[in-house]
Amino acid sequence: MSASKRKNESTSEQRNVKKSSQGSNESSNNEELTAPLVSSYNARIRPLLDAVKLRHLNVMKEGIELPTIVVVGDQSSGKSSVLESLAGINLPRGQGICTCVPFIMRLQHHSSPNPDLHLEYNGKVIQTDETHIDEAINVPTGVPDLTMVDLPGITRVPVREQPKDIFEQISSIFMEYISPKESIILNVLSATIDFPTCESIRMSQSVDKSGERTLAVVTKADKAPEGLIEKVTADDVNIGLGYVCVKNRIGDDSYEQARMEEAKLFESHPLLSKIDKSIVGIPVLAQKLVQIQANSMAKCLPDIVKKINEKLNFNVSELKQMPQNQSSNIGEAMTAFMQILGIAKESLRKILLRGEFDEYPDEKKMHCTARMAEMLNEFSIKCEKNESTDDFLMEEITVLEEAKGIGLPNFLPRTAFLTILQRNLNKISSAPVEFVQKVWKYIEDVIVCILMRHSKNYPQLQSSMRRAAQNLFAKMKEQSMDRVMEIVEMEKLKDYTCNPEYMSVWTKLMAQEEIFMQLMKDHSKPTRIKLEVQQAFDMKMRMAAYWNIVLRRIVDNLALHLLFSVQNLVNKEMEKEIVNELMGPNGDGIKRMLEESPSVATVNTPFLHP
Repeated sequence: MSASKRKNESTSEQRNVKKSSQGSNESSNNEELTAPLVSSYNARIRPLLDAVKLRHLNVMKEGIELPTIVVVGDQSSGKSSVLESLAGINLPRGQGICTCVPFIMRLQHHSSPNPDLHLEYNGKVIQTDETHIDEAINVPTGVPDLTMVDLPGITRVPVREQPKDIFEQISSIFMEYISPKESIILNVLSATIDFPTCESIRMSQSVDKSGERTLAVVTKADKAPEGLIEKVTADDVNIGLGYVCVKNRIGDDSYEQARMEEAKLFESHPLLSKIDKSIVGIPVLAQKLVQIQANSMAKCLPDIVKKINEKLNFNVSELKQMPQNQSSNIGEAMTAFMQILGIAKESLRKILLRGEFDEYPDEKKMHCTARMAEMLNEFSIKCEKNESTDDFLMEEITVLEEAKGIGLPNFLPRTAFLTILQRNLNKISSAPVEFVQKVWKYIEDVIVCILMRHSKNYPQLQSSMRRAAQNLFAKMKEQSMDRVMEIVEMEKLKDYTCNPEYMSVWTKLMAQEEIFMQLMKDHSKPTRIKLEVQQAFDMKMRMAAYWNIVLRRIVDNLALHLLFSVQNLVNKEMEKEIVNELMGPNGDGIKRMLEESPSVATVNTPFLHP
């Protein structure tokens, strides 16, 4: 039997009490009594469970639902009393005692006559004996292997120290337990209330609209016999599995006395005796529950077996993926490490060098060659957008004026061209730096992701591998930054190209000079002014022809540098850096592989020690 603690103060924890023992003595003369649920269950359900041995598979621990009887009802409707009568179990009684948390009763058959008791609370299990268990809790051995859940009664108004949202909390608990299609809803209704106003009816209807898995138990029939027969026959609330009217045990009456009193009530009472005998009494309720569970079991069994097989296949596959315990063999650990590194390198070659992404078909972030090409194109476009078209020729005229010296007037000063070239390069100098930083950050994320993926079974190594990768990237990024600055400074140093495109483009542009000068023609201005404009136009065209070559040269150099650096990183530097980090002076990293990680041990234990 598993039960949460029943007490008069609220608690959020669930407490289980499991017991398998010889039948408890209910009356003073030590008479043996079989609970109503037991005899019916033994005849109908136990053979089915024994045939498939579901009881021994712990399938519910694996998330596979089995048919469960969930007892619901409004506060003080008599839910716990119904459970007592069905199972022959005495629950704690007293003034102010009520069910505050889900009360899970797991009745477990046991062939041994010796008591076997233990307490479960908050994940801890403690062996105990009967003298330390509340004397009111007694469990017979011949009980069925069955789970029944007694939920807290629905209440809208908080009392004493109950939270203000008590209704919402209980409603949430209700929905959690009654939603699974395997749950049989035992809706306990007091005969003293109007059924359509019952909150538990509304909740059960929300998950079981047809009522095909809802059975209603009407308690306190002796308190409100008037009109009861009409209530249970009219079925205004759509209870698909029907009604059973009962009279629960009162005070310290024995279960035999309670049954006799119940039978007498429905036989002799002028109103209650008119109710069909097939829907009255605890024994009838027990038979109905067993029949319902038998039908539910037959219906659910194929799906349960399917889920068990799926879970088994998944667990076997997961077990095969677990790393083998390397015991104390350094050689085996080293072999496993090199295998991890080799697989990771091959993955990186595929996505970073060859552009293959079959390992990550749906993760565009891991399609590295395409993403790097996109970043390069964005960088190139950004550089081209920095060209200024405002104040045509004004910058050139100003620079020529400042660069002139004593000499012939129709010669272009070389310093003027270099000055404008250096100004243009300064305008875009931040773009290559940002581009390189962006690319290396992306590559770092990708490589760390790959390394973590292939070393996931050895988490004790992952911190070292991540650290090695980060150290290596810091070095590689620093080298790239130096290379970027070097490329820009080289372009500033001298205006040179062997590319024939420079002369061809400049010639085409200069063909427009005559048209431009005609537009600028002004007879009132001296020849000297015209010469300055003509020289400025010439230098503008020279810069336009040369600037395109400079930009393409910067983009090309950076692209080739990054491709070379990435290839060098994958094929040489990465393996060397990781090995050095893991080996250390004493090979501490490899020794850590000999330790089975807690996560792997947790997964392995259920398979290796069932």
